[in-house]
Amino acid sequence: MGDWQFEVPTTGSKRLPPDARYMEGLASQGYGFEVAVADLVDNSIDAGARDVVVHFLRDGGRLVTLLVVDDGVGMDDDTLDVAMTVGGRRSYDRNALGMFGTGLKSASLSHAESVTVVTKTRRSRPIGRRWRMEQARTDFLCDIVEPTFAQTLLDRYADRPITWQGTVVRWDGVKDFPSNGDAGQTDRYLIRVINNLGLHLGLYFHRFLARDDFNITIAAEDVTTGTVYMDFGVEPMDPFAYPSTGKAGYPRRYAAVLPTGDAVTLNAHVWPPKSSLPEFRGHGTVLDRQGFYFYRNDRLVQAGGWNRLRQPEQHLSLARVAVDIPSGLADVFRLTVKKAGVEVSPSFTAAVESAKDGDGSTFTEYLAVADAVYRDARKRAGVERKPVIAPGKGFDPSVRRVIDEELPFLDGEEPISIRWQKLDPDVFFELDRVEHVVYLNQHYRTALSSGRHGGLNDLPMVKSLVYLLLHKVFESEVRGSREKDNLRLWQHILVAAAKSELGRYEA
Repeated sequence: MGDWQFEVPTTGSKRLPPDARYMEGLASQGYGFEVAVADLVDNSIDAGARDVVVHFLRDGGRLVTLLVVDDGVGMDDDTLDVAMTVGGRRSYDRNALGMFGTGLKSASLSHAESVTVVTKTRRSRPIGRRWRMEQARTDFLCDIVEPTFAQTLLDRYADRPITWQGTVVRWDGVKDFPSNGDAGQTDRYLIRVINNLGLHLGLYFHRFLARDDFNITIAAEDVTTGTVYMDFGVEPMDPFAYPSTGKAGYPRRYAAVLPTGDAVTLNAHVWPPKSSLPEFRGHGTVLDRQGFYFYRNDRLVQAGGWNRLRQPEQHLSLARVAVDIPSGLADVFRLTVKKAGVEVSPSFTAAVESAKDGDGSTFTEYLAVADAVYRDARKRAGVERKPVIAPGKGFDPSVRRVIDEELPFLDGEEPISIRWQKLDPDVFFELDRVEHVVYLNQHYRTALSSGRHGGLNDLPMVKSLVYLLLHKVFESEVRGSREKDNLRLWQHILVAAAKSELGRYEA
């Protein structure tokens, strides 16, 4: 046992350049669409942009291109080459949002077959580069964009927002765009995606958007007719923008002192109960929204979560804690490449558990206060709702979110799922009590959806009503004659209603 070597001996070194397929791995990091676009906005802010435009271009019923345009300082040849180099090394300012040198490439190629960057400074000519995934898979060859085209693309956005300088990032072959060219489907896609994108950018850049000198615009235009379908400014979505505190004396600032002696400030808030403001309800469930909101250089990099400090629970839904990550603590706070989450060291968790404010009050006492405010509001409402089994697969996320906010859930119970299956025409639903599944009759699906294409979470109204009707059946341990009679009654009425819908649809 005494021959252990604490250092690994070596005989030299050799250069092993990355295989070209590395680009494919770089583009497979699970970027969500909104997170990827936010990564491009980071670059715009680092370039000193005052205005950023996220522009969807369509050709009739077909979406063709997405562009992110800014009026930042732009880039010359050398700077652009570094920006388009995978892992390109450049010195980031301590206040910069960029960190790893991979965001532009990985975010873009996660969602598009090619990414083109066209740019100019006040003193340089327009230039451009393009990465194509097809080519990047086989070799690290980046295309040089023809200068006249680069000028034309920049001219297209003259004063909107580019003046003397700026940058255009263009995605072509966007994987998530509807591919069948159906105008109605494209309209629905744009409404849904632009709404989600606006909420995401409004939340993660809310401190920037609250300033007078920074704006993000989202627009959609038909490139053939010049028709503008949508054009609106993103509003800041401040997760701490309540009109009045939920508890007098809050927010409070707690100091979490690390073993190094560095102190991290925890700005602890208590939201007012039953708030309907979008700043409170606009993203995720009550379990998602509570917890830490980490900021790096004023950019939100995590919106909720307790980072293993404790498990989220409904009674802490009013507790939100703003933490501005100090510089120089990379060993304590580790950001993901996508800047959509923070990993914290055990030393931070321990420091939070013993954190105190200026009066000696502990962070643990703050959590107890937030819990009590929530419970007291429930009691004053005069309603104590019984726990239920949570909804699972087959429910639209927005429906699950509201049920989560309105009802406590039974611990340790498998959620109730809803699926479509071929059943006898005289049956509308069947129950699998063991697996907690409600099967709906596939025979009536098209008629109930008026012929629209159905997905996993289709017909949210029908499924919500079925859940409200049947969830108690799964919670009951007694199978009495009353329950059997109720099931027969509901079955007969629902079959009659479904057959009526089918008759109207076929007529």
